[in-house]
Amino acid sequence: MEFYINETKETVRAKQRPIVIITSNAEKELPDAFLRRCIFHYIEFPDRDMMEEIVKVHFDKVEEHLLEQVMTTFYWIRSLKDIQKKPSTSELIDWIQALTLSGMPIEKIEKEVPFAGILLKNNEDIESMQRHL
Repeated sequence: MEFYINETKETVRAKQRPIVIITSNAEKELPDAFLRRCIFHYIEFPDRDMMEEIVKVHFDKVEEHLLEQVMTTFYWIRSLKDIQKKPSTSELIDWIQALTLSGMPIEKIEKEVPFAGILLKNNEDIESMQRHL
C-alpha cells in the first residue's frame, strides 16, 4: 500500500495496512458498502460521573457548585424528548467556558439557561427547552 504526496513529491509506502479510526455522531447514515468494510464499536455517551471527570481535565479549578449546576442542567436538556440535536461534550465545555468568563452568578444558572445557543444549535430546540423551564 502506498500513496503519493504532491506537495512533498514523495511516495509513502506502508509496511502494513494502516488501521483507520472513523468516528460518527450518528447524524447521518453511513453507506452499507462502507459499513461492510468496517468493524463497528459503539461508545456510550459519558454518564454524569465520567462527564465530571472530563470537565475537570479542562477546568481543573472549576467551582464545585457551578459544576453541579451545569451538569444538572446539561443532563436535563439531554433528557428532553423533543430536542433534535442533543448537546455533546464539546458544547458542555464551551458552555462552562462562557459561564466562567462572563462571571455569571450560579443562581441565574439555576433559574434559566444563559447562553443557550452554545448548548442548542437551532431555534426549535431552544424554544422547546424554554417551554420546559
